Amino acid sequence: MLDFTLTPEQLDLQKKARTFAREEVLPVVGYFDHIDEMPYFLLRRAFDRGLMNMGIPKEHGGEGRGLIDHAVAVEEIAAACVGVATSIFDNSLGAEPVILSDNQHLKETYLPEIVNNFKLISFATSEPVMGSDVAGIRCRAEQDGDDWILTGTKYWITNGGYADYFSLFATADPKSRHAGVCAFLVEKDWEGVTTGSPIPKLGLRTSNTAGVELDHVRVPKENVIAEPGAGFILAMQTFSRTRPIIGAFATGAARSAMEFAMDYAKKRHAFGDEIGNFQAIQIKLAEMFQKVETARLLTWKAAWEADQGRDPTIAASISKFYGSEAAFQVVSDALQVLGGYGYTAFYPVEKIYRDIRVLMIYEGTSEIQRILLSRLIKNQHRSIMPALEDLPRLWGNNPEKDAREGLPGKKAYRCRVCGYIHYGSEPPEKCPFCGFPKGAFNQVWPGT
Repeated sequence: MLDFTLTPEQLDLQKKARTFAREEVLPVVGYFDHIDEMPYFLLRRAFDRGLMNMGIPKEHGGEGRGLIDHAVAVEEIAAACVGVATSIFDNSLGAEPVILSDNQHLKETYLPEIVNNFKLISFATSEPVMGSDVAGIRCRAEQDGDDWILTGTKYWITNGGYADYFSLFATADPKSRHAGVCAFLVEKDWEGVTTGSPIPKLGLRTSNTAGVELDHVRVPKENVIAEPGAGFILAMQTFSRTRPIIGAFATGAARSAMEFAMDYAKKRHAFGDEIGNFQAIQIKLAEMFQKVETARLLTWKAAWEADQGRDPTIAASISKFYGSEAAFQVVSDALQVLGGYGYTAFYPVEKIYRDIRVLMIYEGTSEIQRILLSRLIKNQHRSIMPALEDLPRLWGNNPEKDAREGLPGKKAYRCRVCGYIHYGSEPPEKCPFCGFPKGAFNQVWPGT
């Protein structure tokens, strides 16, 4: 039986995250967006309130919370600022490869540090000329005895300028693509590690994004997260567990934009009436609400699958790309409702509009999600309906009798080429419509 009721613990978490978002995040993010600076202190406050690192297992000092809990909390924080929510959740993204790995040394060494001492860990796959194509990594990993030497540049790294650690993906052999990808836990203070200046962006300006340069960085064997060949799989497993949270970012942002539009529509008057009474505005608000609710349900479904130990890859992809695109439409419509004021920096919708645009890009573009789903449909999806060439279509002679008693038993043959149905004991010598011979017919009733 399905049950969408949040537990008392989840309701408490939602309340805590909502209070943090409204009282601490919302009042200051306009300023930090304007100056293009991450409010680092908010990450520290989220850490102190138990809103960061929620997925780290209990045996390593964490709370061991599931993705549903993450989705509930992240939606509330993203409703105040997607950028701040991104930087807070980035610690869960960065820690996930370590949690999923078989390296107990890394888990016992670094996860307690992250939980107890406010250490930031970033996820580093992307590069200046490589994003969604993880198999196309160029950052080199060369073995030197038991150690590894890393050389190259990672780019688009969330919290890159502040991180203490990086879950960093490289390749032992660029030509072998997937088979060469490996992963390492790299410390920022190691010799040869340099972080670049913050990357100026259209939105998400309250979240730090930077490049990381690696100049012959020596990594001990104890810090190998995944050996060559296992790194690509680990990256995909990580995305499967973190993409649903992109849906939570989208849901929170869209929800706020919708609520701002609703509030404005009640107070703005035109042509002698509040604009919320105009059918055109009512339709927009109804469609906004539908998209927000749908995005949340898809997000929770993907998170639930992950929490149940199922493979959430497909559900995660759907929640990510539907949520991000639906949110963009919701926020665009909200801006339209506010009219000229929505376009100004005096109101919050223009910031939300800029912030959410990236959701259709990072952690796999919307185009990548569509390709992934198209492959599922083509190669894995099991159809419930019969193949078109086997589709029966019975025809009766007496409508009143047939409606009461059902259609009489008879044989039916379907032309595989044009779909014509022939009734009789044998198929015709040739199809009367497309002219194909008897061999083009399948017996579709009774089933063979």
